[in-house]
Amino acid sequence: MNSEFVVSSSGRDSWPESELPEVVVVGRSNVGKSSFINAFTGKKRLAYVGNTPGKTRLLNFFAIDGDWMLVDVPGYGYAKMSKSQLMQLGQMMDDYFQNRENIKAVVQLVDSRHDPTADDIDMIGFFKEMHIPVVIVATKIDKVPKTKRPAHLKAIAKKIQIPVKNILPVSSVELTGLREVEQKIRELLELDPVQESDAVAEESAMTPAENSEQSNTEQA
Repeated sequence: MNSEFVVSSSGRDSWPESELPEVVVVGRSNVGKSSFINAFTGKKRLAYVGNTPGKTRLLNFFAIDGDWMLVDVPGYGYAKMSKSQLMQLGQMMDDYFQNRENIKAVVQLVDSRHDPTADDIDMIGFFKEMHIPVVIVATKIDKVPKTKRPAHLKAIAKKIQIPVKNILPVSSVELTGLREVEQKIRELLELDPVQESDAVAEESAMTPAENSEQSNTEQA
């Protein structure tokens, strides 16, 4: 996978002029969004990873293989912002989701260790109302004992009322489940599937040790 940063945007005047389809990665602020993006793209520092959740304040656009854009948006559910900052952030997000015609799918991250939050469920409902396809990705699956993973995924599926087979578990530390997410995205965008040789090369681009180091900086 070839990925490159395009632009950070605070509003429609700085949205990139592009006809590429956009896939938006969303999730609450401590769900491991930046670690997921870095592991997914095979680049250690493509997205910001820090000790404090909720550092993303802009819409960050990344070109993927010249075929589509991955868009990293601010996480939700983090309280250490002023009321005016929250309002400004909300307006920026609403404008983007309601007026950006390039949006073709959303990757909704949920924490595999816990039931989806009310915010998670509200976001999924919002995208369904907007008729935007949603890919549910359960992060941090490596932190769930293997014997308990089926029960955790089943609980998530029940909470958001979808078949458990539609939930894609991933680990940004162990680098598992990432190519399944890419395949699903490419399927939604009607792009050619990932070739096996490409997937193997991408898995070796970052080591599990590198991912463990950066994932540990994001709060649980």
